[in-house]
Amino acid sequence: MKIDLSNKIAVVTGSTGELGRTMARSLAKCGANIALCYYKNKDFAQDLKDEIERDYSVKAVSVQVDVTNLSSVMSLKDEIIENLGIADIIVNNAVIQLQEWRSVLDQSSEDYESQFKSCVMQNVHMAKAFVPDMQKQNYGRVIGINTECTIQCFTTQSAYVAGKRGMDGVLRVLAKEVGPYNITVNQVAPGWTISDSSRNHDGSEHNINQEFAYIDRVPMGRRGTDADTANAVCFLASDLAGFITGAFLPVSGGNVMTSI
Repeated sequence: MKIDLSNKIAVVTGSTGELGRTMARSLAKCGANIALCYYKNKDFAQDLKDEIERDYSVKAVSVQVDVTNLSSVMSLKDEIIENLGIADIIVNNAVIQLQEWRSVLDQSSEDYESQFKSCVMQNVHMAKAFVPDMQKQNYGRVIGINTECTIQCFTTQSAYVAGKRGMDGVLRVLAKEVGPYNITVNQVAPGWTISDSSRNHDGSEHNINQEFAYIDRVPMGRRGTDADTANAVCFLASDLAGFITGAFLPVSGGNVMTSI
């Protein structure tokens, strides 16, 4: 058995980000044609498109989109259909990065609004744009990228967690609504992940101590990697996960666990 996404079309929002680029490469490695969605990083998106087409012999397209704007997402869908076809898989990964994480009393109202727009409304907009065609073809995969923070609810995480918990509610309801159309809706929730930037961190004493403290809480004794998250996404995108829907899947080495 292997993960075979040949002839599938996958849309990855935030594809120029740390996790997004690895998920896009991994989906392409499984044979999927890829729509690389970016907001600002046009040059990197184009380079990634060229790399994916060269290395994996699939089709790729890079498209600018504002996931917080429904009209922009609808235009994204039209461009993908024109260049690749109807999407089979959407990976909702983009998020507006918080510059500072503060207590509830100190976090700005604008930060809560940004997380609502990029977490909750992104998933609403992507569903409105792409799910109707999935319903028509009686097949689809919707995958949202959540976080272990949603379960932890540590101090200073309130704005981020509020957005991600709202996203969780939207996607769980969506899973029930579109299940009859052979569409699965799942979430992947990474922990503190090693990706391109952290592989090149400065190695300061503060960073090292922070990493040791985190790893000490993880049953598997290490931080996860971007590839760990991408592997989970590829599995949920495949027919191997065809009867899994409504799941919230932590990829955190046991640092958080869902409960019954």
